[in-house]
Amino acid sequence: MGDALWKRLQLLVSVLSVLLVLALLAAGAVWWRIRASLPPLDGTRPLAGLTAPVEITRDALGVPTVSGATRLDVARATGYLHAQDRFFQMDLTRRSGAGELAELFGPAAVDFDRSRRRHGFRALAGRVLAELPPAHRAFLEAYTAGVNRGLAALPRTPWEYAVLRTDPRPWQPEDSLLVVYAMWLDLQDTTGDAELSLRALRETLGSDGARFFAPAGTAWDSALDGSSFTPEPLPRLRLRPRGENSDASPTLEVPTPKPGSNSFALSGAHTASGVPLVANDMHLDHRLPHAWYRAVLKWTGPDGTAHRLVGVTLPGLPLLVAGSNGRVAWGFTNAYTDTADVVVTEPDSTAQAFYRTAAGYREITSRMESIAVKGAEPAIHRVRLTEWGPIFGADSDGNLLVLRWTAHDPAALNLEFAAMETAATTGEALEIARRICLPNQNLVVADTAGAMAWTILGRHPRRIGYDGRYPVSWAYGDRRWDGWLASDEVPVVRDPADGLLWTANQRLVGGEAYEKLGDGGYDNGARGAQIRDDLRALVASGKNAAPADLLAIQLDDRALFLERWQKLLLAVLDDAAIAERSDRTELRDAVRAWNGRASTDSAAFRLVHAWRWRVAVHAFDPFHAQARTDHAAFNPEHFQQEHALWLLASERPPQLLNPAFNSWSALLLRAADEVLAESDRTGLSPDKWTWGGHNRLNMRHPFSRMLPAWMGRLLDMPADPLPGATEMPRVQTPGHGASERLVVSPGREEEGLFHMPGGQSGNPLSPFYRAGHAAWVKGEPTPLLPGEVKHTLTLQPE
Repeated sequence: MGDALWKRLQLLVSVLSVLLVLALLAAGAVWWRIRASLPPLDGTRPLAGLTAPVEITRDALGVPTVSGATRLDVARATGYLHAQDRFFQMDLTRRSGAGELAELFGPAAVDFDRSRRRHGFRALAGRVLAELPPAHRAFLEAYTAGVNRGLAALPRTPWEYAVLRTDPRPWQPEDSLLVVYAMWLDLQDTTGDAELSLRALRETLGSDGARFFAPAGTAWDSALDGSSFTPEPLPRLRLRPRGENSDASPTLEVPTPKPGSNSFALSGAHTASGVPLVANDMHLDHRLPHAWYRAVLKWTGPDGTAHRLVGVTLPGLPLLVAGSNGRVAWGFTNAYTDTADVVVTEPDSTAQAFYRTAAGYREITSRMESIAVKGAEPAIHRVRLTEWGPIFGADSDGNLLVLRWTAHDPAALNLEFAAMETAATTGEALEIARRICLPNQNLVVADTAGAMAWTILGRHPRRIGYDGRYPVSWAYGDRRWDGWLASDEVPVVRDPADGLLWTANQRLVGGEAYEKLGDGGYDNGARGAQIRDDLRALVASGKNAAPADLLAIQLDDRALFLERWQKLLLAVLDDAAIAERSDRTELRDAVRAWNGRASTDSAAFRLVHAWRWRVAVHAFDPFHAQARTDHAAFNPEHFQQEHALWLLASERPPQLLNPAFNSWSALLLRAADEVLAESDRTGLSPDKWTWGGHNRLNMRHPFSRMLPAWMGRLLDMPADPLPGATEMPRVQTPGHGASERLVVSPGREEEGLFHMPGGQSGNPLSPFYRAGHAAWVKGEPTPLLPGEVKHTLTLQPE
């Protein structure tokens, strides 16, 4: 019996040994396949179409300096680099814009593709490409040729395609335009949800209620022109009975951060160099590979002028997106002007094949889209169209809902932004800005001579007969779009007297300019106000500012927005509340330890932040529930909610109290007890329930969930605790935040600073995959310009 047991053990060991060897072989095969797709960093490679050799040097972070004879040569080489380091990211981006992800990922992506096919961007990109000036088409064609040559020159195709068991599709010039459309889709409301949600408020709460819960402005406004709106008073409302659902608990949904950014400038009168400083940190969802690709691009112009661009490019495009050309520096934030409308369209009462227009009934047309699906038959999707745009739904009265959006017009996209690369002055940059057609962005720009300015890029509709905040009918011709605003109608702020410019997705102008631009969901202004006040304090200190001083503003995690909420929570947790429940003492003590920051070690910030959120859920629930009776997908995140919430919580009007509570004190204490219960569920006392425990980086590769855990850890960034939150300059949630931090004076790039959360390469075995990430996490100043050359690759003409 002992011998039999011993033989079984030997067999078990043998089997386990074989399994271990097989596992090691499998891991080795995966490692080899990923490593095999790494690009060569040194030596000489051919690239057809070059007029002269192009030299590409890289530093220890993998940041390339591309030196060529002409701009087209540099564009060709940039495409080569983008493909070798980031082709899979480029592929996902173009497919996202076109609605072609199911071809890679199968049936799971079909619904997403259907939502994108509504816009017809693949065909539209082809139309825009055909209408581009020859010089701009040549720019894209050179880049495209470089992309395809760079892809073909890899030792093996990018490793992601081995996982998907497919081959990459060659790049086309129109794919670069699809990259722009993909950004458009990320940055603007393409569902009509904002207008439909606002209409739901008006239909259920009246105009006063809609203005109160979705105000045009608040006390936090921080417009560049100093304009403000009169705060909306408490409305006279009567809450409807909730009926059978009156005891239903509201759903606690975590707010989703909107895409946003910070960009600000300080005039040379207040800087150590005497040249303006420009700072820009664009906020996007954290993804791997990372959104941006750092580069230095150098060439000589036809007139013999040497050009050098320093900053970030977007894989899929040959342009420098943000940075400096040595004479002019610039940065962006999402403008949130109103560029889309919901058109309420009346169909005929029988077949719904026609719709009413000012010229009579017209036929609804259709476009059939065939969606390629990996492992399945193509999905056929029918898009119904009107002269104003695609039909995306219907309202409760049977009217069709049509999306009218600037992006659907081929005139809304061009490549005029390329001229910024050689702009010599702020004035010249502003003239170029008038011609640029892209997703609408705030542009902050400054030059070496000391001039600085702000304006808005992109097309804006000229509305006739309405302001664009609510869905309206265009059937009678009295309400419509009448072309675009003229370039001189788009506001500009030049050389402000105080030497300060700041944008943080807030409303920046009032009056007639505001009425023309509309409101596409501006931020509430608290972040912008904090940046403005930081700049003012820097000027008042008398210090001549250096780049590190503006970086400090980008990293400002002071929780000024929540200060009054911290005081209110302490007032709620008074002695009577403690006597009622003794465990509230721990909560009060932790909140008293407030350090005023969204720091990783702060329990008080997390507690106050969570409490305010729960107060909002309970205070708004009856009103939002009524709005959902009109629009089931009602989404309050489109609106500035702080004004209404603070008035309700501080003034406590009995007629606006949630009927589920017998007093405002009960509601506020319920929210506090829920925070305490959440802390208890984690096994942590309130003083140990820190912000860093919640605000941990969630920056993952799309494949990490599909692969074994050990490989997932190889692909993802560490889950570091991060300071910052949404209503402060250092915007940070687990999955959203600064996609880069840039501070630069034009012409003094060697003094500039830069951060980026992801590295240059999309290959996890590259030394550049995580390069620079630690400095971004810690906020450590790192140079904008590349360091010592570590690798040199020369591209030779064929």
